[in-house]
Amino acid sequence: MKRNLISILIFTAVLLTAGLAIAKEKEGPMAGTWSCQAKGGPEGDMAFTLYLEQNAENVDGSVSSPIGSARITSGTFKHDMLEIHIDTEDGNYVLMAKFEKGALSGTWTHESDKGTWEGKKEATASH
Repeated sequence: MKRNLISILIFTAVLLTAGLAIAKEKEGPMAGTWSCQAKGGPEGDMAFTLYLEQNAENVDGSVSSPIGSARITSGTFKHDMLEIHIDTEDGNYVLMAKFEKGALSGTWTHESDKGTWEGKKEATASH
């Protein structure tokens, strides 16, 4: 009986480890923390950070900048193109970007303002 319990625990540990490896693999290239720079805004150039999670084509997360933080209302990543919508009390932001060579570059719009932006993924800490 004790031997069966140990075998079951080992088998469960192997399955969990395999499941975590598969889940990590399915995260997608957008998952992680992105250091970004917006250009052309009324406040001038501004650094911001995207905290992204990806599940297939769906992208979720939040943005943080010197003017505040907000949750992403909706986001998609299809055919190497990222589209993010952020609804705030100050209005709606839309970020569009092409993912190329591990970096993002594209345009942003907010009401009548618009500009460009770029981002690079921060390195993940190894465990």
